[in-house]
Parts: sequence; C-alpha cells; structure tokens
Amino acid sequence: MYRFYVNEEQIEEDNIVITGSDVNHIKNVLRLEKGDWIIACDGNGKDYVSRIGEISPESVILNVEKEQSSDTELDCRIVLFQGLPKKDKMEFIIQKAVELGVTDIVPVSMKRCVVKLDGSKAKKKQERWQSIAEAAAKQSGRGIIPRVSEMVSLKEAFDIAADLEYNMIPYELQDGIEQSRKIVDEACTKNSIGIFIGPEGGFEKEEVESAFSKGIQPITLGKRILRTETAGMTLVSILMFKIQK
Repeated sequence: MYRFYVNEEQIEEDNIVITGSDVNHIKNVLRLEKGDWIIACDGNGKDYVSRIGEISPESVILNVEKEQSSDTELDCRIVLFQGLPKKDKMEFIIQKAVELGVTDIVPVSMKRCVVKLDGSKAKKKQERWQSIAEAAAKQSGRGIIPRVSEMVSLKEAFDIAADLEYNMIPYELQDGIEQSRKIVDEACTKNSIGIFIGPEGGFEKEEVESAFSKGIQPITLGKRILRTETAGMTLVSILMFKIQK
C-alpha cells in the first residue's frame, strides 16, 4: 500500500484529510481512485490503514479502517553523526541511512571537510536534506520521518552524543576485529546509539583523541579503507541486522 504522512490537524475522528502536493501525487501520478487503500502515518509510529472516500481538486478524504502501530522501526534510536562530504554524497547517505533505520542524521563540520556551509546556504541544504529523508521514509515504509538537523561543530556533536547510551567511532587506524565485534554487540543492547563517521580523508588525530576522551568507543570495520559514504552504511547495516526482531 502507498504511504503518506499526515499531522494531527489532518486527522478528524474516523477521517483523514490529505491536502497539498500529495493530492496531485495521489490523483495524477499514482492515479488512485475512490475505494483504493492507503496507509496514512502520523510520523510518530502510528499507521492508519484507510480507504479513499472522496477525491477533489483540493483534497483527498480517507476513511480510516484500522489503526495500528508501525512495525518497521527498530527498538533502538540510532543517530548518525556524518562528517560533511563533497558534492551530493550527503543526499545518498541520508537516503540510505533512512532506509536502514537511522532515526537522526547530524551533519558535522570537521577539520578535513572540504565543503563549508553557513547562513542561508546551510539552511537551504538542511531543508533539501530533510525532504530527501521524508521521501526515503515514505518509500521504505518508516513509521517516523527521521530528522536531519542543522550542521553542527564536532564539539556540538559530542554534546549531543553525551545524551545517548552508547557511541562508536569507526577508525581506519584501529585494529582488533574481535574487540570491535564485542563493542558492536554491546551497543545492540542499548536504547540509543551514536555513530561518528569522518569526511573524505578521515578524522584528524586530535579529533579521534577527543572522541576517545569522551568515552566514544573506537572500532575497526576491517582491513580495507572504506569511503565516507560506505563506512556509515556498513555499520548501520550491521546494527539493523542484529537489532531488528
């Protein structure tokens, strides 16, 4: 079934009113008709299994048949702290991270980041990234819309991570695959996990040392050097496979 996100104001007892650009998508792209099934999701883990009751140029009225909890979310909050990469790599990272179950994506400015964003440019990028997260959530059947935050400094990222139960940092100079497996297994027992991924060129030594001093666990992902768009997805995939029931 096709999935659309709605807010509280759109939910009226046994009916849901869809407005805006979704109306055109339902009518002219998907070509759905009265009686067709749709899932409306409140973005907070609740699905409304519904049928189209009315279609007009301005709105689509859904008749709610059943309410249920979304069953696509992991029992753990995963926050991806991503060093800002070049070009459109961030869009790819956001899309795949959402598909794999990440709940928050935090773009982080680090010393080896080539791209520098500030002011209105940063705001436009954040809005663009959030729209990509919503599209990926819709496509993959997420029960929530993961949040892409505004870009932060590494110090600010550490402050955010301090509120999480467990944090990891894959580091190319780290060794000990068995110890890394133990760290990942321990992370999977927690309610919230942070993952720190460096940009192209990796972390500066002092950045990693600062992470270590804050209790962020270093791990290795193997003997090969992974690109920034690969490293995060590798670790999130491992966590998704181990955590989901």
